[in-house]
Amino acid sequence: MKAQINNIPARVKWCIWIMIIGLFISGITAFPIETELAFFVQHQPNSSSSLSAWLKTVYLAVKDTNTRYPFISYGTDWLAFAHIMLAILFIGPLVDPVRNIWVVKFGIIAAVLIFPLAFIAGNIRGIPFFWQCIDSSFGAITVAVLLPCHKWIKQMEASA
Repeated sequence: MKAQINNIPARVKWCIWIMIIGLFISGITAFPIETELAFFVQHQPNSSSSLSAWLKTVYLAVKDTNTRYPFISYGTDWLAFAHIMLAILFIGPLVDPVRNIWVVKFGIIAAVLIFPLAFIAGNIRGIPFFWQCIDSSFGAITVAVLLPCHKWIKQMEASA
C-alpha cells in the first residue's frame, strides 16, 4: 500500500487530502452547533449586518429546539457522521486513485447537486439568498478541486 501511495502525483494527493480534511472538519463541527453559534453570535464584529441577524436567528432557533426537542439535533448528528464517513471514503483514491476514481466522480456529482439543493430547498425553507450562495460555494470549491484531480487520475491511467 505504501508503494502505491508513493507513486501518486503530489497534486492528486493534495486534492484528495483537501477533500478528506474538509469533509472531516465539516463533520466534527456539526456536532456542537449550538455552542458554535453562541460563540459567533457573541463575537460579531458588526452586529447590525444581515449575516449577524441571520446567525442570531439560527442560534435562537437551535437553542429553543434543543431545549424543547433535543432529539431533533440527532438529525444533525447523523449529518456530521455522514460527512466523516465520506471523508473516510476518500481514503480509497488516496491509496489507489485509478481503481477508486469512482469516488472522485461521486464527489463531483455530489458537489454539482449542492446547487439545486441550496437554491430550491433553501428558497422553500426561507434561507436567505446570501446563505444559499455560501452553501453553494462548497459545491463550487469541491468541483474546482475534484475536476482537475479527475483529469490527472485519467492521465495516470492512460500512462500506466
